[in-house]
Amino acid sequence: MSQTNGSNPDPDPSRTTGLEPGGGVPPGETPPAEGSTPGAGPDESHNPTTGWAKAPLIIILAIVVLVAVGLLGYALSL
Repeated sequence: MSQTNGSNPDPDPSRTTGLEPGGGVPPGETPPAEGSTPGAGPDESHNPTTGWAKAPLIIILAIVVLVAVGLLGYALSL
């Protein structure tokens, strides 16, 4: 979209409300900062354990040991 009248689309800084000389903004002209919401979520009374459960680790370890023993047995039989 082009302008046909050749005028500057930016507002004139000398007529823009809320600006001080030099382009600064006086206190109170900007909206307040965001509020903090530390207690906005639900209260967590149960904190589940982190990491892997013992049963899956034991099963995976058993499978790895069985595969290793099988490959070792296969290698020795050759």
